[in-house]
Amino acid sequence: SAAMKSLQFISAEAFVSNAEFARKNLSGIARDLFPLLFKASYLLEQGEVIHDLVENWPLVDFNMGKLLGTTVDYQEDLSHRTCSVCLESCLTGLRDYVLNHPSSCVKRLKLVDLTGMKDVEVQFCRCKKTMGRWARTQLLSKLCLELLFYLQQRQCDPGIFEISIDVLIELFVTDRNYELLMQALLKKSYCPLKICCVALRFDNLALQKFFSIIKLTDLSLLRKLEIVHNVRLEMEHLEILLNSIHFPLLMSLTLPARTFNVQRFTATDEQMLTNIGEKMGEIMQLTELSMSFSILTGRIQKLLSPLKTPLKMLDVSNCSLNHADMVYLANSFHANHLEVLDLSGHNIPDLYPSTFFKFLSHFSSVLRILTLEDCNIQDTHVNMLILGLSPCQKLQEFKFLGNPLSSQALKHLFTFLCELPMLKNVEFPVPRDCYPVGVTYPIDDVSLCRFDHQKYESIAEELNLILLQANREDMKASTPLFGSYDAAVQETKNELGACLIKSFKETLEKFTASLNKTS
Repeated sequence: SAAMKSLQFISAEAFVSNAEFARKNLSGIARDLFPLLFKASYLLEQGEVIHDLVENWPLVDFNMGKLLGTTVDYQEDLSHRTCSVCLESCLTGLRDYVLNHPSSCVKRLKLVDLTGMKDVEVQFCRCKKTMGRWARTQLLSKLCLELLFYLQQRQCDPGIFEISIDVLIELFVTDRNYELLMQALLKKSYCPLKICCVALRFDNLALQKFFSIIKLTDLSLLRKLEIVHNVRLEMEHLEILLNSIHFPLLMSLTLPARTFNVQRFTATDEQMLTNIGEKMGEIMQLTELSMSFSILTGRIQKLLSPLKTPLKMLDVSNCSLNHADMVYLANSFHANHLEVLDLSGHNIPDLYPSTFFKFLSHFSSVLRILTLEDCNIQDTHVNMLILGLSPCQKLQEFKFLGNPLSSQALKHLFTFLCELPMLKNVEFPVPRDCYPVGVTYPIDDVSLCRFDHQKYESIAEELNLILLQANREDMKASTPLFGSYDAAVQETKNELGACLIKSFKETLEKFTASLNKTS
């Protein structure tokens, strides 16, 4: 990528490559060269230079996404390098910016934006250690508290207390970093670094702690709220949340599995669901909604019709939707705007084939990502699927794992998929003919890996050959049996694993106890 570097960038690299020299000579550097030097230091992983650049940052804002993104001097986007060395140097530099300034220096910095960092699977940095969203939450909380500690210990220059820097960040809270973040939020008004939350993700956290963080966080800038996996948020808690908290800018809401279960509904529950729908309707900017693994049979209209803004993203995978739900979706005002849709876990061909394709036809011109896993799509449905997908010229991702399709049907489908110009990522199922005769769908976890791996490899090669012959090297086709890569899950998997084992153990103990009672 040397060809894409300007002469100025090459000079910047040469300057920062000798850390000792660069650090000594920073005071003589023009203000407008700091962004260039920062990107060069980041590329070369010069932690000490990064620290000093941030500590002496002469500009009003410090925006990671812009600084590391495509720039005139170097086109390469480095914002997906969440390199531990570089990020730690940035954040400690920020703490020292507050602490180590003589009052003669004009402090201009008002805004730090860390939200442009993208957590990806493959890291290119040399240290090979990443600092994900959870660790960034942890470190920023720790630095805010350290800063307060130093300020209390030392007879500081009173000017320090006039510094106020907003730090925009996407927080990720679990039980393990809860205490630190809680302390940092409680003392936020005294700290020169102000944690400003743009996105919030909760996992593995008791409800009481979840509500404590929500109460302490300034939600005026919150755009994305994800409550996932091990947060036992049920419908009544969601109603309390929506009744008591105002979300002026919220665009995206993800609710944990089993938030709703209409099978156990009473008249009071029906009223509660109506209230929740109305409250969601008051969130003016809401365009993304994920409610997977809730039982919502016959109630989709109640939740979605009060929304004022059409949804661009809807995940209702494994929500037991019936024909009435699909009819509502197909005729709703959301139908023309959906760019991302997940309808996994619904038997589309048996329940509502024509209604589904009518629904799809409304947003085919804007659809970017479609997920239809475990939908009982069989060989006889492939032609209908091809007809339905033909107008989807903007489709970038199509995931259809877990469908009982033969290798022959997959080849037919792949030949068509090559014609979709924007398609980059395809997740296809293990062909049915690789499994033992008589396997039933959806396949359970135990049988999932019991297929003829050699046969699968040779069919996958044939499918890739179809892509190659159509000059579609830009398309990636794979079969991630246990789901796609998720940076947030990956980063906290040890904590989540321990939590799952604990709850499994508790369930077993209860079960054993009840057996002992009956015997």
